Amino acid sequence: MSRFLVLVAFPALLGAQRLDQLELHGVEAADVNYRDAAAIRLTEKSANTAEAFATVRGIEFHNGTTDVDVAGMPAKGAVESARGFIGIAFRMANGSFECIYVRPTNGRASDQLRRNHTTQYVSFPDWPWERLRQESPGVYESYTDMAPGEWIHLRIVVDGAEASLYAGGAKQPCLLVHDLKRGDISGGIALWIGPGTEGYFRNLTVRNETYK
Repeated sequence: MSRFLVLVAFPALLGAQRLDQLELHGVEAADVNYRDAAAIRLTEKSANTAEAFATVRGIEFHNGTTDVDVAGMPAKGAVESARGFIGIAFRMANGSFECIYVRPTNGRASDQLRRNHTTQYVSFPDWPWERLRQESPGVYESYTDMAPGEWIHLRIVVDGAEASLYAGGAKQPCLLVHDLKRGDISGGIALWIGPGTEGYFRNLTVRNETYK
């Protein structure tokens, strides 16, 4: 199979990402061809909230830019509330992490409020989306256009206690986070999916420069 994930780290080229470079947590992973592109597919082993991810071995991330193409959709048999949750977890350490993800089924929903919940920042385990939405409505989520099962490019720029999400090649961010809950720390990077998701990832790059 052709190259599907290219990992650029600080900023040396590491070449093609392989499944054996991923440490799986609550997920099953496979090399697949999805929409004519080589990719990694992640699905849950069981329903286990935010603990379904694949950590990229050998990466210690502080400030920088992560780029990735993702395609997410509700898995077969998923509950009605499944949205195809998919994104990137970062600064992972000691069982905690920051995460920015998207809800692809919300992007073109007929309900405007649901559209407003297309992107999301969370901090696991203390700041799940429910708490953030209740305590700070609308602050840690936003709208951007996308559709379930279609590829979309995500760029996450992290600098100190701030993070920005750029979606679909846009020049301006669709989500701004000014107070990352775990503070200005370092940690790992992971491919992340939420409950009831069938997710695809390709073209991952991680750099220590804060490209915007």
